[in-house]
Amino acid sequence: MSTLMASMPGEIAVRRRSREHEHSHAQNRFAVIPTPVRLNAVEGRTGKGDARWHRPSENLFLGIDHTAIVVGDTEASLRFYRNALGLKVGGESENHGTEQGHLNNVFGACLRITSLRAEAGPGVEFLEYLSPRDGRPIPSDKRANDLIHWQTKLVTVDAGAAARRLFAAKYHSVSSGVIAMPEDEMAFRKSFLVRDPDGHVLQLIEN
Repeated sequence: MSTLMASMPGEIAVRRRSREHEHSHAQNRFAVIPTPVRLNAVEGRTGKGDARWHRPSENLFLGIDHTAIVVGDTEASLRFYRNALGLKVGGESENHGTEQGHLNNVFGACLRITSLRAEAGPGVEFLEYLSPRDGRPIPSDKRANDLIHWQTKLVTVDAGAAARRLFAAKYHSVSSGVIAMPEDEMAFRKSFLVRDPDGHVLQLIEN
């Protein structure tokens, strides 16, 4: 069992409101998000996307739908997130055109997009740029205390088993191993950090 948590950067679902309604709901509750962070506010189309975003609500911001990460090779990323971690593919598409160029501020872009989800929580969305192919990789010497570092949390029922599976497949560990946390100091019992094929860091935690 796996649950995705606190994924950033990504997309949040919003409900369309009139300007007057937005002013009258200025005290809406917001989730605390590490900064700096890039968010896309998205308004779902009728009949599209997760059903929870279409339920009646008085809230302007409905929640976090997914974290989007740029990947160099979708198939390699699927072997990590789907085969090793157990996430399930929810959809695939190829996006291009002027709207996509304005959204990402990369004009002429053509993207292969793959969405994955765990049993609960936000999803993970791969963005593979089919063109242009000149994106810079994550620096190989990036460390956890660097300002560009960010990580996605994944909850697992057995951190040790997850670590053995990932390390047997030769994925790179950031941590020295599975770390047992002192009782009553953290909200989880065990944790470790691991890099995906593109260098994105995941923190796997066992409650």
